[in-house]
Amino acid sequence: MFKKIYTLLIVILCFAPLVTAQAEADSIRMMLEERDDEIKDLLGPKGTEYTQEQRDRLKDIINDVINYRSMAQHALGDTYNEISEEEREEFVSLFSTIIRDNSLNRLDIYRAEVTYNNIEVNEDSAFVATTAQLEDVRTSVDYNLERFDNTWMITDMTIDQVSTADSYNRQFQSIIRQRGFDALMESLRRRAARS
Repeated sequence: MFKKIYTLLIVILCFAPLVTAQAEADSIRMMLEERDDEIKDLLGPKGTEYTQEQRDRLKDIINDVINYRSMAQHALGDTYNEISEEEREEFVSLFSTIIRDNSLNRLDIYRAEVTYNNIEVNEDSAFVATTAQLEDVRTSVDYNLERFDNTWMITDMTIDQVSTADSYNRQFQSIIRQRGFDALMESLRRRAARS
């Protein structure tokens, strides 16, 4: 009897993490699918004209699952730890304003049909590999996510093998090396003001 109970406990302990990871993967997929459906509902058919209210709503849906602080920290690299708290706050604010504004540059991409190829969950981080197909064009779109206060949020998006955070990191480091951090901030302030 004791041997059976012991074996059952071992089985439960071995498979419990797999069950939890699958439940988290299902939860992430549902979150992304609901976001995709909501965006498509608002987008309507190709050629639709949008009011400012609709554009603002689209911007919120597209961006509210992104953790800008985490992405901004990666984009700024080591410099993030070298600047003051006040500078960090302003940098994150400017960075998020620019990303949010850029998210509406190509609305057609949100009409793509999305196939979920793989979702891997490892404790508080996850990786989602998808393929987006718009007409005859297939694009790989992958997401890195982390769990913050029990909520999964995107920390980076990789489109056709190009990481958004890495791309910004290369741009920012180039400006910092050539002209310094203050020049980067001035450039970001000008870009954010145009948003």
